Amino acid sequence: MAIESSDIAKLAKLARIEINDTAAQEAAKSISDVLALVDQLQAINTDGVLPMAHPLDAVQKLRPDMISETNQREAFQSIAPATQDGLYLVPKVIE
Repeated sequence: MAIESSDIAKLAKLARIEINDTAAQEAAKSISDVLALVDQLQAINTDGVLPMAHPLDAVQKLRPDMISETNQREAFQSIAPATQDGLYLVPKVIE
């Protein structure tokens, strides 16, 4: 699929962006090059290839799931204007 500079000019007009002819031609060429690359990628046979989440076999280091902070909810809620059942009460802002 080839993009013409007239297509770029039409998109620029719809987006209310000022673009000169030279920039429109460069943008059309760049977009056409990207679309040609996408066409090449789509032509590749990927049957039997398993999808992967990441191209590298990186293993994420996980830390133990342990509590490292003390429970300070009572101290924090003691300075709050309004609380109820361990929750902060706030004024209604949406009717």
